Amino acid sequence: LTLFHPTLWEPLMTRQISLAVAAFLSILVALASYRFLLLGLHPSFPEMGGHIDRARVAFLAHVIAAPVALGVGAFQFMARLRARAPGLHRWSGRLYAAAILIAALGALGMTGTANGGLPVQIGFGLLSTFWIATTAIGVRLAMQGRVAAHRPWMIRSFALTFAAVTLRLYLAPMMAAGMSYEAAIPILAWICWVPNLLVAEMLIRRRATVGRVAA
Repeated sequence: LTLFHPTLWEPLMTRQISLAVAAFLSILVALASYRFLLLGLHPSFPEMGGHIDRARVAFLAHVIAAPVALGVGAFQFMARLRARAPGLHRWSGRLYAAAILIAALGALGMTGTANGGLPVQIGFGLLSTFWIATTAIGVRLAMQGRVAAHRPWMIRSFALTFAAVTLRLYLAPMMAAGMSYEAAIPILAWICWVPNLLVAEMLIRRRATVGRVAA
C-alpha cells in the first residue's frame, strides 16, 4: 500500500513536469543569449553598453559559457536519461561544471563595472561565488562516488544556473510596468537567485522526506 501513497507519487509527477518546463525555458534563454554574439555584442538595453565595453573579455567568457551550462543543466536531473546513458551523464556533467567555471569567472570579472553600484555588484558577486562553490562541492562528491551527497549540491548549483531564466521572468513584468532597466537591476541582482536557492532547499528537504516514505 505504501507504493500508492500520494506522498510518494505526487512529488515525482510534479518533479517531472517541473524538469520539462525548466529544460524548455533553459534552452530558450540559452539560445536567446547568443544574440549578443550574432548582433556584435549590441546590448538589449543601452545602459549595458558601457558595462560591456569596460569588461569585454569577461563578458565574452560569460555569454559564451553560461548558455552551455543552462542548456545542459536541466537534463542532468532526468533519471531515465541517467539510467540509460550514465556515460553521457558524466561527460555532460563535466561540460556543465567547466562551463560554470568559465561563466562565473567571467561574471566576477564584470561585477566591478556593473550598473547599479554596490548593491548590484555584491548581489551578482555572491551569485557567481556561490555558483562556483556549489558546483565544485557537487563535482568533488561525485568524484568520490558519494552520489547521494552529490545530488543536493547539484540541485543548488542548477538553482543558481537557473537565475538566468528567473532574471528574465522578473524583468519582463518590471519593464511592462514602466520600470527602467537601471531601476530594475538592483532588485534583479538579488531576486533572480536568492528565491531559487530557497526553493532548492525546500526541494532537497522534500526529496529526503519522500525517500524516507519510500524506504
